[in-house]
Amino acid sequence: MATEQKIPRRGFTPAEFERRTLRAQKIMDAHGFDALLLTAPPNIRYFTGFDTQFWESPTRPWFVIVPLEGAPIAVIPEIGAPEMALTWVKDIRTWPAPVPEDDGLSLLAATIGGLKRKHGRVGAEMGREMALRMPVADFLTLRQRLGSAIEDGSPCIWEIRMVKTPAEIDHIHYICGLASDAYAALPAQISMGESEREVVRKLRIDIARRGADATPFLPAISGPGGVAQIVCGPHDRAIEEGDILFIDTGSTFDGYFCDFDRNYAVGRVADEVHRVHEALWQATEAGIAAAVPGAKTDDVWRAMAKIIDAAGAIGNNVGRLGHGLGLQLTEPPSHRLGDGTLIVENMVLTIEPGMEYAPGKMIVHEENIAVTKDGPRLLTKRAPRELPVIR
Repeated sequence: MATEQKIPRRGFTPAEFERRTLRAQKIMDAHGFDALLLTAPPNIRYFTGFDTQFWESPTRPWFVIVPLEGAPIAVIPEIGAPEMALTWVKDIRTWPAPVPEDDGLSLLAATIGGLKRKHGRVGAEMGREMALRMPVADFLTLRQRLGSAIEDGSPCIWEIRMVKTPAEIDHIHYICGLASDAYAALPAQISMGESEREVVRKLRIDIARRGADATPFLPAISGPGGVAQIVCGPHDRAIEEGDILFIDTGSTFDGYFCDFDRNYAVGRVADEVHRVHEALWQATEAGIAAAVPGAKTDDVWRAMAKIIDAAGAIGNNVGRLGHGLGLQLTEPPSHRLGDGTLIVENMVLTIEPGMEYAPGKMIVHEENIAVTKDGPRLLTKRAPRELPVIR
């Protein structure tokens, strides 16, 4: 059951968070922000290390301010203060939430208003792949109260978070290894005639036993020779002779995700399926090889698309051929034409070629890599070139 990988240290040192913050402040200055206003769990966790299952409750807003100078400031409900005090954050300001008539708004405005001003602008989670975790009405009121302008800080935040620290990469590598081992063991645990739902239950249990903290994303889809989509399921459909069983997992360790899939042949599948599987395996190799410092996401897309098109693709409803990965299942950038993101050292990316080769029959491959100065490093254990068979 045990993976050969060393289990990373849970959590991160104060020195790690200090380095993250100092780097972030240089990027903030370049973007012209005096502070970042953070409300979403992944962003709060990135800068503080604070996490709680209480995120499942939407009643109380939580705020972290990253100033242009100094350590982050937590403006949070009293109920969270004892745990926040265990992090590296020392400036913790609280109110007795919930207080709907003023749920931390005055305290937040006073905190931001007391910061040193250089640019007169505050960045907030208003853009791409971001979400404010506070009432919109309160956000609009905050804008009116502050002398500083609150503007879209998401390009700044993603510039900070897209490049991972070595410790972050170790976390992602570890969960990728656990899930890779569980995928490899799956054919021996299931058999033809079981439902997609039963398969997922067994895989979820195995991933947990190996050491994952959670598996919030685990779609499984089956169909004769391929699948019509890759984001929904499992259903009660029984896997049958001639099916492709597609499973994708976003499992986590200490907050960090893996995100990659595996395909299985159920009994004997058509020769055309093996041909398409081989083409996608080769496209994955090309995508991995193209993900080097100095390349752009468009280049990674082109490397895969060339092979996919030559194999006779008639479509791909995924819309891109991979993306970023970290504290969220999917993060910027996207491997697609027009994205234009420069690939740099210590990005973590998914390589995800897929193709529909006949109406309603799609196959998708996916691996996770870290970009190093010497080129891409595989974090997952590479999918077998030959389709694993479920009997």
